[in-house]
Amino acid sequence: MAASEQDPQGQQPHAEGDEFRYHTGARRPTGAEDVIEFIDVHKAFGRNRVLRGLNMGLPKGKISMIIGPSGTGKSVCIKHIVGLLYPDSGDVVVAGHSIPSLADDELFELRKKFGVLFQDGALFGSLNLYDNVAFPLRQHTEKGEDEIADIVNRRLREVGLANANQKMPNQLSGGMRKRAGFARSLVLDPEIVLFDEPDSGIDPVRTALLCELIKEVHAENGGTYVVITHDIMSARRIAEHISVLWRGQIVQSGPSAELFESENPFVRQFLSGESHGPLGMD
Repeated sequence: MAASEQDPQGQQPHAEGDEFRYHTGARRPTGAEDVIEFIDVHKAFGRNRVLRGLNMGLPKGKISMIIGPSGTGKSVCIKHIVGLLYPDSGDVVVAGHSIPSLADDELFELRKKFGVLFQDGALFGSLNLYDNVAFPLRQHTEKGEDEIADIVNRRLREVGLANANQKMPNQLSGGMRKRAGFARSLVLDPEIVLFDEPDSGIDPVRTALLCELIKEVHAENGGTYVVITHDIMSARRIAEHISVLWRGQIVQSGPSAELFESENPFVRQFLSGESHGPLGMD
């Protein structure tokens, strides 16, 4: 059980002037079990301590968002979930499996349960859109080309790219590349889909459309979606659960409606976008 579950506040009282004095660690119940848990996770790169005793739970079957200022470790969390990074200490538990404890072949099998949408879509420049989306099926399954075609075309229709399957990545707009990456993340019917700042590099209208697409596809397919972002409008549009990350720890987490009504000075400032409050330019 994570420390944040044992102690709803998650932290010891802080002295005045302590950099963590706004970190209550408070967690509000969601009514769903946690499918992803960070348990006292520490991670540093040289002298840069990124995760500093992170305790975080992400509920099963919901659209969760990890939000916070730039440089606070949001993308590092995703890399820990998929086993691209390992904690210096602590544990990351996904669907009951301790990620740092898995053998390479076990981790390979577990990754088949993940879909990942990277910031730029991460498409292969030498493959057309159809072959990009088909790649995970050809790599990880024994399905025939007819079955692959059915799956790929269905996913491309879901994201509005049914007529673009022969286009090359350099012929796609930024928004189309995001949607293509989303389609590819879905072809293995993943239980968990991870989005690393899906709103980066696209304009507000296309961001809104992408959010609606994420919401619609989740409603149709279910699963656990985890979105890394610092875009508050995206959080308002689609988040069911929010974890606010700052300085390598959770300030507060819970159902999105409750977070947007939070009395925590940092949470209130960040979610309202106000200039006055604990968060400065440093």
